[in-house]
Amino acid sequence: MTHRRLALAAGLALAITTSLATPGLAQKADLAAQGARINALNQAGKYAEALPLAQAMVASLEKGNDGRELSAALNNLGQVYAGQGRDDLAEPIYKRAIALMEKSLGLDTTLIAPELNNLAALYQRQGRFTEAEPLFQRALAIYQKAAGPEHPAVATVLNNIGQVDRDLNRDADAEAPIKRSLAIREKVLGPDHPDVARSLNNLAGLYEHQQRYANAEPLYRRALAIRERALGPDHPDVVTSTSNLAYFLYVSGRTADALPLAERTLRSGRAQLRVVLPILFSARQQQLLSDDKALDEALAAIQRGTQSSAASAVNKLAVRLAAGSDRLAELVRKEQDLAAEAEALDKAIITAVSKQAAQRDVAAEQRSRARIAAIASERAGLQKTLAVEFPDYASLSNPLPLGVKDIQPLLSADEAMTIYSVVDKQGYVIAITREGVDWKEIPLGADALAQKVSAFRKGLDVGKAHDASGKSGLFDLALANELYVALLGPVEALTKDTRSLLVVPSAALTALPFHLLVTEKPQAAIPDKLEGYRNAAWLLRRQAVSVLPSVISLKSLRAFARKDQGVKPMTGFGDPVFNPAAEGPADRRAASGKVAARSIATIAYTDFWRGAGVDRARLAQALPQLPDTAEELNAVARDVGAGDVDIHLGRDASETTLKRAALAQYSIIYFATHGLVAGDVKGLGEPSLALSIPDQPTELDDGLLTASEVAQLKLNADWVVLSACNTIAGDKPGAEALSGLARSFFYAGARALLVSHWAVDSEAATRLTTSTFALLKNEPGIGRAQALRRAMLTYLDDASSPRNAYPAMWGPFALIGEGDVR
Repeated sequence: MTHRRLALAAGLALAITTSLATPGLAQKADLAAQGARINALNQAGKYAEALPLAQAMVASLEKGNDGRELSAALNNLGQVYAGQGRDDLAEPIYKRAIALMEKSLGLDTTLIAPELNNLAALYQRQGRFTEAEPLFQRALAIYQKAAGPEHPAVATVLNNIGQVDRDLNRDADAEAPIKRSLAIREKVLGPDHPDVARSLNNLAGLYEHQQRYANAEPLYRRALAIRERALGPDHPDVVTSTSNLAYFLYVSGRTADALPLAERTLRSGRAQLRVVLPILFSARQQQLLSDDKALDEALAAIQRGTQSSAASAVNKLAVRLAAGSDRLAELVRKEQDLAAEAEALDKAIITAVSKQAAQRDVAAEQRSRARIAAIASERAGLQKTLAVEFPDYASLSNPLPLGVKDIQPLLSADEAMTIYSVVDKQGYVIAITREGVDWKEIPLGADALAQKVSAFRKGLDVGKAHDASGKSGLFDLALANELYVALLGPVEALTKDTRSLLVVPSAALTALPFHLLVTEKPQAAIPDKLEGYRNAAWLLRRQAVSVLPSVISLKSLRAFARKDQGVKPMTGFGDPVFNPAAEGPADRRAASGKVAARSIATIAYTDFWRGAGVDRARLAQALPQLPDTAEELNAVARDVGAGDVDIHLGRDASETTLKRAALAQYSIIYFATHGLVAGDVKGLGEPSLALSIPDQPTELDDGLLTASEVAQLKLNADWVVLSACNTIAGDKPGAEALSGLARSFFYAGARALLVSHWAVDSEAATRLTTSTFALLKNEPGIGRAQALRRAMLTYLDDASSPRNAYPAMWGPFALIGEGDVR
């Protein structure tokens, strides 16, 4: 509970940097003023205002300086990103700032100490304590040598060192540095300085950890009072102190005292889920709040606290669709596209400025900066136009969280929704049907759940289906039942009798294929034969499962079903040519030795790297051809009534064909190929779909359709099928429910996605998808989720091969988004 209370010491770091520098190294007056302004905004929590100033300062110093001023500017920029919670951008910035300073002035220069402290604080927030500790110790030694043992900067680092000791469960070592930090700050800064509150806060946290509640409470209250007087009621540090006091009161058994403080953080919009959910749950149990109020406040907190980028993509789609008039829809899409472009350029610049000078493309960076400036101007103009022409747009683009009474009418009579929130040491599930609602605790915290989900997924490897002799790597039915009991057991009475289950996961649960949970205790965790998996009580036998990126996405996706008339049923892309030397499908089959699993595309591409990008020639030679995907696409096309002209195979399954097609006219967009998640190919910075690799790659067509390229497509699709491996990218517990690739399809205009949880056997993928569409053709009223469920069950119950019973074969696909008929 202490990680967000770390002192980055922005203003303090600037002060000691300036005071300890020699006159010849002092920053120029204008740079000092800019740095002071950025630090002041940081301290006020106004990161959005600080960001363009910090970026501009770095840009102005990239040429013609000796590295020291640039290092300080990079440190400022890193603090802005860290304050926004964007540690992935802050870390490389801090590292480059440190390297510049070491190169300019040596390892022990005083000027490097703030940068060491900030990088260490970032590591500490991420739980990388062993990396943080030596950086803090190095900063402490520099400060004490240069400024003496009672300088405020010494107090800052001591405070952080005490926190590391506590995080590493060294409570006996933690108290002394925090108390010393407090004494220095009170003496030098005065008893009411905000930095005194930091030390008070951390000392209180230590006493709470030691269950010394009588010692902790007055310190928490004094820290909150100091921050309220110095910073005002809306400052992030005040909200943090309020949360800390509320949680302390809760763990010490005083829920009634904690509740008003927790509700104050809810009203601020900055509530911490780990604090407010336990307090609201306890208040409901103790009847301090009505059931309705407690549930709606919990739902609001969850929706604000777990807004993923996938959920954001769905909301942006809904905003465009709800815009109604062509004029508003066009303006909204343009503004969203410009925002996405600016964000991508910003990340590219951050990557660039984190590199050594020899690796930099200065001209490209300048072009990116110029484009960012142009985008800012264009967006400002668009916002003025929207405000004048469409004054109601603001309420549309920032929807309020849904309460229970908002959700229930959106559900059909045979649907149940389960919403999960997993915090430090416990989790919660809220179950809602049209007629009822329930809220229960889950007996697993974040770490324990991540471990169990990771263990659950270990058996979901296509290769293991061939191994009937060794049990060690096979799917564990007992664990699947254990997770069912923990996750759905508490709300089983409300949810079990519905035909469809809508799941809104969080944390490690985004990597869990819920349809593979087992509802009854199995006879054996690992059956003696693969056929034994057929008789397990799979959740899929009871219900169809759909995954929603967020609660609000239920409303977004259901409100705007396609209403166009004369729409074409489907376009598809498959059997691409990865090796341009191949002359046709028959040759490609021969070269590949029949069909290779789509899984191979994710196994060993770390060596396909040359210079600044992927070596597509070597990649093309290694990618197995997928000739059966032509059969898959043609079979689906027949079922939905698509014409041959809309199915693109071989060399025609290319980026060029795709980008030139009028995709918005198709109800289904279908890809049957290899999927490459970021990291599968060293140097491939974003997930991609492999299409035909051209003889001469161009900017338009290099054979890899990346997530950023997908986002630029204009779709109006009821669903997009990604019959490719790992398109959900969920093999790392805690990852989002959707990879960047699938998220981009939502943004481009898809209402539902068929994606895969793990590397897919190509033959199985063909069978599952064609069966799903055949069912929809014969019974169009059953909906996508039920059609997928029945296709999986048919595969599972096919006794012609023992492998058919293994879950890795029949269970890879998940439906994300709208699975019903609308």
